[in-house]
Amino acid sequence: MKAIQLKAPGGLDNIIVSDIDDPGRPGKGEIRVAVKASSLNFHDLIVATGQFPTEDGRILLSDGAGIVEEVGEGVEAFKAGEHVVSTFFPNWLAGKPVPTVGGFAHTPGDGVDGMASEYVVRSENAFTHAPKGWRHTESATITTSALTAWRALVTDGHLKAGETVLVQGTGGVSVAALQIAKAMGAKVIATSSSDEKLAFVRELGADEIINYRTTPAWGDKVLELTQGFGVDHVVEVGGPATLNESLKSIKVGGHIAQIGILSGDEAALSVLSLLAKQVQIKGVIVASRQDQCDFVKALEIMNKKPVIDRVFKYEELGEAFSYQQSGAHVGKICVEW
Repeated sequence: MKAIQLKAPGGLDNIIVSDIDDPGRPGKGEIRVAVKASSLNFHDLIVATGQFPTEDGRILLSDGAGIVEEVGEGVEAFKAGEHVVSTFFPNWLAGKPVPTVGGFAHTPGDGVDGMASEYVVRSENAFTHAPKGWRHTESATITTSALTAWRALVTDGHLKAGETVLVQGTGGVSVAALQIAKAMGAKVIATSSSDEKLAFVRELGADEIINYRTTPAWGDKVLELTQGFGVDHVVEVGGPATLNESLKSIKVGGHIAQIGILSGDEAALSVLSLLAKQVQIKGVIVASRQDQCDFVKALEIMNKKPVIDRVFKYEELGEAFSYQQSGAHVGKICVEW
């Protein structure tokens, strides 16, 4: 079968298409899945470029959606022919994060082989059902970015109708957070450096938009738009370059979900501001398998399909990552066989 592998020491020029052995039949507690589509995430990119070193020959990509071909002994949750989507932390079944998700040792495409292969045989915990009626390419956007947005706003944030959410940029997490927030009756303020992208998120339902290039002190603008109170939730993907403005934007007692490190991983913060705002800043890396099951059920009711910017072939994965690096996309970039 075909698989897309990364040769050491990484870099987009070291992504190769390989012929490898078929994984065979599933064993006890396992399922065999024909993978049809994946989506790209920032985590995938930093693995591919070698910033997060991984094993030579690692099969890439954490997200994968496809069809169950066969189930092993003892598997009752799935049957052949069902559509499924992979989990980011197969060993985190439910509840609070467990010690083994303190890194990426069990994450597909990083610590273990990923979903960029035609077939996989994995533990049944490595998948959940996909939303009914969704195409594989649509389902492949759930695993990492959309589920992260769900946890940030719903599982951890306990989002309520009428609250206000700030989303940054137009990547996969931010667009999914916008869609979730609007579906749940919240108001959304969206930021971007592109007026064209801001017009797009306005069409998606954003109530207010801010161009952070022309308004660098956008935290002040957020306060103005919220009558000086600030927003209830910030979906924070920028990192050090945006965190202080996010802190300015949040209301007293508000919630910042720290998700991204687009601008690095070391930030200087005013502790006095943290105390004055009495804000909760919570680090978020995806979510549990149960959270994904809950999210899939919600998606079937919400009827909000993901925004997919462009679809490449798996064999074009290096080109897809280059497009991701350009920052030209809105929403998700996907690959399919």
